[in-house]
Amino acid sequence: MITFKSYIVEQKNTHMTHIEDKVIYGGVKGTREAIFALIGLRDMLGGVKKGKLSVKWDGAPAVFAGIDPSDNRFFVAKKGIFNKNPKVYKSSDDIDADTSGDLNSKLQEAFQYTSALGIKGVIQGDFLYSKSDLSTKTIEGKKYVTFHPNTIVYAVDADSQAAKDINASKIGIVWHTTYTGNSFENMKASYGVDISKFKKSTNVWSQDAMLRDLTDVTMSSKDTEEVNKNLTSIGKLFNQISSTTLKQLENNPALAQSIETFNNTYVRKGEVIGDTRKHVENLIKWQTARFQKEIDSRKTDKGKQAQVTKRDELLSFFSKGNKSNLEKMFELQKLIVVVKLKLINILNRVKKIDTFVMTKDGFRVTGEEGYVAIDTLGKDAVKIVDRMEFSYNNFSPEILKGWDNAGR
Repeated sequence: MITFKSYIVEQKNTHMTHIEDKVIYGGVKGTREAIFALIGLRDMLGGVKKGKLSVKWDGAPAVFAGIDPSDNRFFVAKKGIFNKNPKVYKSSDDIDADTSGDLNSKLQEAFQYTSALGIKGVIQGDFLYSKSDLSTKTIEGKKYVTFHPNTIVYAVDADSQAAKDINASKIGIVWHTTYTGNSFENMKASYGVDISKFKKSTNVWSQDAMLRDLTDVTMSSKDTEEVNKNLTSIGKLFNQISSTTLKQLENNPALAQSIETFNNTYVRKGEVIGDTRKHVENLIKWQTARFQKEIDSRKTDKGKQAQVTKRDELLSFFSKGNKSNLEKMFELQKLIVVVKLKLINILNRVKKIDTFVMTKDGFRVTGEEGYVAIDTLGKDAVKIVDRMEFSYNNFSPEILKGWDNAGR
């Protein structure tokens, strides 16, 4: 039986794939992992078995903190921690020497205040707010304490204990990943942080990302029937796709990434993929135009020919058979998204903090950024995100971001 685990092994948690994009990047194995992740979520929400999920908070910047195993000194870091030459900050001067502006301020505060938590090992989280980022606002007639780290505005009932704790703190961080190992280079990641082991500090509002209380999100028989019907269709379609096409894409990450980039042009416009045959044709046209732009920008015949060669190599993938399989792959992605959105809508019932986006006309209700699922078959984390909502909001210039605020 496939179950969710609270761990990821042998990879750093610096990037996670959207569940539907496992079809593009993961080959047969990755596609199967995506399907099993959906099955596991269905079983969990259907009350068939227990499992663990985490909420994906929309914080910024990413923050690492803990003890450097090489010298037992406390540090904070950004994602450069896993560079060949790890970049970690063990003093205020280290932070000043490498950063500036808002990032500098947040890392300085993280260094000052998280050092009191008694962190063992290395953990990763997302910065939610500094004291200056907190506001008291009335939204739809309700008074909230709010913070706006990125795209989503988090709003906590102003009369709640959580709001009192937030107002008393200096910074807020949601912690989601633990790392173990005797050097940064060989560290392994496990999803989840036990914040109960932290020393108490009113200066830091520490949250963990795990979603534990699922008593209000049990699927109805109608929900289950709908999900099962789509999962059956997913399985049948998966069996129709040539493993050769999936393997070719898996072995050509540049091509796979370019396909994801093309698909994201639809997300940016708030559009979904329609006719998959036309989508494949448009993909080929887009790839051709992209290379033509590169060819035209080159000054020499040699430079132009190099781009022509790259174009021809990439376009050679689009044989009649591969185009047919791509159409089925895009249909498979569409079905995965249908199931994903159904499960997200069910999961959103458990929200403990209200979430909004800010427009020039005021606040608009939105869902969580998304959720993270771990499938034991591949021991890999996948993002379960409503891209038509969150990703569109993230791309849209109509949605004001946290960094658009004065002073950021």
